[in-house]
Amino acid sequence: MKRGREGEEDEDEEEQLDILNKKKTMSLSIKEGAVASVSTGAGSYFITPYALAIGFNNFQIGLFNSIASLLPPLFQYKGSRMLETWNRKKLITTFVTLQALMWFPFLLLAWMFWKGLFVQYLPYLMIVFYTLLAIFGAVAGPAWFSMMGDIVPEDHRGRYFGKRNRITEFVLLVTFIAGAFALDYFKTRGMVLLGFSFLFFIAGVFRLISASMLAKYYDPKFKTTKDYFFTYGDFIRKIWKFNFSRFSLFYALFYFAVSVGGSFFDVYMLRYLGFNYVTYMIVVLSATVFSILSWPLWGKISDVCGNKRLMTIGAILVSAMPFFWLFHSSPLYLALIPQMLSGVGWAALGLSSSNFIYDVVSKPKRALCLSYHNITVGIGSFVGALIGGLLAQYLPEFAFSKLLILFAITGILRVLVALIFIPHIDEVRKVKNVDISRLVLRYINPIERTHNLLLVTNRFVSKGFKTGDNFIEKEFKKLWKEISF
Repeated sequence: MKRGREGEEDEDEEEQLDILNKKKTMSLSIKEGAVASVSTGAGSYFITPYALAIGFNNFQIGLFNSIASLLPPLFQYKGSRMLETWNRKKLITTFVTLQALMWFPFLLLAWMFWKGLFVQYLPYLMIVFYTLLAIFGAVAGPAWFSMMGDIVPEDHRGRYFGKRNRITEFVLLVTFIAGAFALDYFKTRGMVLLGFSFLFFIAGVFRLISASMLAKYYDPKFKTTKDYFFTYGDFIRKIWKFNFSRFSLFYALFYFAVSVGGSFFDVYMLRYLGFNYVTYMIVVLSATVFSILSWPLWGKISDVCGNKRLMTIGAILVSAMPFFWLFHSSPLYLALIPQMLSGVGWAALGLSSSNFIYDVVSKPKRALCLSYHNITVGIGSFVGALIGGLLAQYLPEFAFSKLLILFAITGILRVLVALIFIPHIDEVRKVKNVDISRLVLRYINPIERTHNLLLVTNRFVSKGFKTGDNFIEKEFKKLWKEISF
């Protein structure tokens, strides 16, 4: 009996330690995500302006985006298979470190352009370097996705990832603002390439810091099962049969539609409208501001109403966005209307897609299914970006920019894909039949939120002191879950 009790106590201690380590990692992951966002804000967000600065034409922009969309998901499959022999944390830290190091060759490209060395080949060298950077990040992706799925409790995923994304996007926002002002400062002094080099150096350093933080993650026990594997051919042959594969097909075709024009909003602002870097930064970052504001609402809707409904909202908003670029070219208008739709729409789509995969796929198959999903989406993005690049290069010029025709095409394609495919995706969790409009109104209405908080206070006063201190904590948690975002 004594040994049995000791065994139970050991199991309880191990379980408590597991819970504590998971909580620590959830907190650390938010901090690491913020550091990684500095890398993204100083690096990836300035890739298209950098490409234009070293002489990319419209076709090369399309080619760049198409290759960067296709190859990383293919290597992500390799990352999922490496989980059979690699520890998840070791896999993540190794390839994130390699990704960080790939920012430094961009400094060499800037120097070569400044010196006039192999200028005609620089666009293709940049495509190679950035594709390698994306590939290294992609290999680490399935392991990170699998590990975080084991760490974050199922009933808190929406709110946790909503909070994490809100914080990381705020850091990204601040970084991008600072980067745009720095770049504009260098440009006015005729040293724009030095400005880009400074930003990419910052991106590499902060991604290295992110890698060191990832090394401190807690990695719960994980083992692949013998029957977890199925081929991509099996996945494609049964793509209409299973809920997850129908979801992947929708995303692949939706990203095809997005990629036809998605690469050229930046080109339109910088090359055709002639925005300086500060104006460009304001328009681009307005989407991030709206995204940050919407994360708490989308997290609540994901947990309460399910991810399919959130996916539908996101698809509607993202599909509507390109049409609003046709009506006006004022920076203020672009920042407040199309970019608002883009920010809140992509936030909803991003959160719903990751949480939907967690819901629909079993733990041992998550990494593999994520890689197959991203390969399928990557193929759609590759074809869409290639077609978009050809259209942008060879469409005839009209009285207005030919890119506006591209925006109309991408908008129409997005609407058609959403209308045809979303009805065939099934929600897998038991969710409440809640009126989403009420949740939205409660979120944006400060009067109702204040009223709800007064109800909490009143219930504490009327009952809390009569039933003991524990009531206050329990009642607060229950009511906060009902009214908070």
